[in-house]
Amino acid sequence: MILLRRLLGDVLRRQRQRQGRTLREVSSSARVSLGYLSEVERGQKEASSELLSAICEALDVPMSEVMREVSDDLSLAELAQSAASETTAAPMRPLLGTVTSVTSVTSAPDERITIKAPKKSAEAVDVVAA
Repeated sequence: MILLRRLLGDVLRRQRQRQGRTLREVSSSARVSLGYLSEVERGQKEASSELLSAICEALDVPMSEVMREVSDDLSLAELAQSAASETTAAPMRPLLGTVTSVTSVTSAPDERITIKAPKKSAEAVDVVAA
């Protein structure tokens, strides 16, 4: 099952880490407890729209950018979940207009799924499926 709170937490953590900021700095700026922010980042707590707004403001990142990144991650997770559950190699729907088929899907014990695009693109995408 894909949990939106986990995807949102991952995006918020990546945004914070890109800025080289600590949980303590962001929690202080957003006026939320350090423990609660940590739980939001780990996907253990649902962030209300007010809390999400405060965190985005503290990170100086538009909420629309955070939600766009969550949406992109959700699309990848859905694609991985669909590919992992299919037993036949049926054609796949394009993902954001870039991937039209999948050449292989592999899964490791930690539930990380790697999707490899056709030879035109050497990129592989890692998705953590909850």
